[in-house]
Amino acid sequence: MDTIFALATAQGKAGVSIVRISGALAFDVCHALSGCLPEPRVATLKTIKKRDGEFIDRAVLLTFQAPASFTGEDVLELHLHGSIAVVRAVMSYLSDFKGLRLAEPGEFTRRALENGQLDIARVEGLADLIDSETEAQRKQALRTLSGDLGVKAKQWRTDLIRAAALLEATIDFADEDVPVDVSPEVDDLLTKTLATLKTEVKGAAVAERIRTGFVVAIVGAPNVGKSTLLNALAGRDAAITSEIAGTTRDVIEVQMDIKGLPVTVVDTAGVRETDDIVETLGIEKAIQKASDSDIAVYLTETGMLPVGLTARVQDLVLRSKGDLNSDPNAISGKTGQGVDSLINKIHDYLQKLSQDVGVATRERHRIALQRSVENLATAQGILSLGPDQYEICSEEIRSGIRALDSLIGHVDVESILDEIFSSFCLGK
Repeated sequence: MDTIFALATAQGKAGVSIVRISGALAFDVCHALSGCLPEPRVATLKTIKKRDGEFIDRAVLLTFQAPASFTGEDVLELHLHGSIAVVRAVMSYLSDFKGLRLAEPGEFTRRALENGQLDIARVEGLADLIDSETEAQRKQALRTLSGDLGVKAKQWRTDLIRAAALLEATIDFADEDVPVDVSPEVDDLLTKTLATLKTEVKGAAVAERIRTGFVVAIVGAPNVGKSTLLNALAGRDAAITSEIAGTTRDVIEVQMDIKGLPVTVVDTAGVRETDDIVETLGIEKAIQKASDSDIAVYLTETGMLPVGLTARVQDLVLRSKGDLNSDPNAISGKTGQGVDSLINKIHDYLQKLSQDVGVATRERHRIALQRSVENLATAQGILSLGPDQYEICSEEIRSGIRALDSLIGHVDVESILDEIFSSFCLGK
């Protein structure tokens, strides 16, 4: 494989910039730049120079010898002064070094996968960790990166292989000294695995919300104070406010961190009867957003919801414009009355939802788990039909195993690799 290099830190001026080189020529580059090869994992301060001896920088060199590196290859890291000119000089030098090329997005991590340093689920966890903005996202990404999903998948796989092997032994060695009735043990293995898989399927939907953000929709009639409340929650003028009804005609979204949880707060068009085609489209979007949200906050001046809106159990119905009435339970985006209480209620509900989260964190994981659940449920039904159906039952179990294998990249992964790695930066 080619030896690759890239800037592993952000572009622009900084205190320190790190250039990473991975591949068979990494240590040759180290010799050429500094005239030495430091001991692996020992930070060494050296002067690095061009081929003609021109001084480039005083840099800290770090080497990692294969396979004890992130990529599983020989790796050199150059910790440079974060000058744009210094980085440019080093990158130019590496570009001219025979056998080296600039890495493609995510190529370092892809090599880690190909060299067995990571499985696909851990790669996704690394991507999520890089993108994390809230404490909940960070913790969830670390669980995935640590390999929790792979550990569980391995246990599920072991139990299912045992179940399939029992059935196949009965089929292939019916005349040998093999227990005749293996169905109780097989049924127990399937029941145990199905229970944990169903729990993970349920938790995957919550985990996906933590990755992308829970959705809180602010809904109500026109001019009831929705945009003012959004601005109060956001701490800035994210939405235009006006005394004119129907000012908000489209969905306005603001990303927030509510006590460590990622939340997208959505301001919607006022819901009312209207002949305006554009406003009607906005109202339809508002109703849909309320339906799709994790929790909807309904604002009302009268205590009655507009026609077409129905609050769910988790939704909050609040009296608005608390600055203009004497209701102590009303909320006001203008004065901040009741806003802290609203934030606490939203957090408490979403925090309760988050307790159901498992180790599967993406829609891809949920689909694979659900496919396995369906295969195993079918297998359990066939098992009850007796030994004549063991061969079909075994094949359903094998199909369930293959679905689980796709979680961590044992099979059926080529179609998703490019999508995963395209989200990485060059130095990762």
